[in-house]
Amino acid sequence: METDELLASVGPRLRNLREYRKLTLTQVAASTGISLSTLSRLESGQRRPNLELLLPLARAYAVPLDDLVGAPATGDPRIHLKPIKRHGATIVPLTRNPGGIQAYKHVLPAGSESQVPDPRSHEGFDWMYVLNGRLRLVLGEQDLVLHPGEAAEFDTRVPHWFGRAGTEAVEFLSLFGLQGERMHVRTGSEPRSP
Repeated sequence: METDELLASVGPRLRNLREYRKLTLTQVAASTGISLSTLSRLESGQRRPNLELLLPLARAYAVPLDDLVGAPATGDPRIHLKPIKRHGATIVPLTRNPGGIQAYKHVLPAGSESQVPDPRSHEGFDWMYVLNGRLRLVLGEQDLVLHPGEAAEFDTRVPHWFGRAGTEAVEFLSLFGLQGERMHVRTGSEPRSP
């Protein structure tokens, strides 16, 4: 694909990403610092994209810059996972899809101190599958312990909290959409384990 064709395809990609994430131009302008009129012209193809505009948009949409410009595949099929550290826990993103359902592996380290639940709620749904250890899930009035091979699915508008059920380390998988990603990964409010 020629450079001009590649750049012409950026506008529709930007519009599709924004609409898929249910964001307005005003919201994107506020999060990126790019003016509303510039964003509109970028999406309509009336403004040629440049690195100064694409970098903040890639950050705002949480996608690689290559995805915004439709760069050709490099041929390397490996996914380079970048673990995230939050409150002593390690969260490994397993998917790189813009928007939609995201998959993560959570590792809560072993610890001797007891954990005090701090239930919170937000929009969305969550699905958890325990790989190793015992996971304590406080969901509304329920206080549950999930063992390896057990899963839970719930509406995250119900106040919830998760952590170790004991002192040993816990590993589990979780699936959630954009709202859950913001709460559990981006803001660092989950997992709330010491």
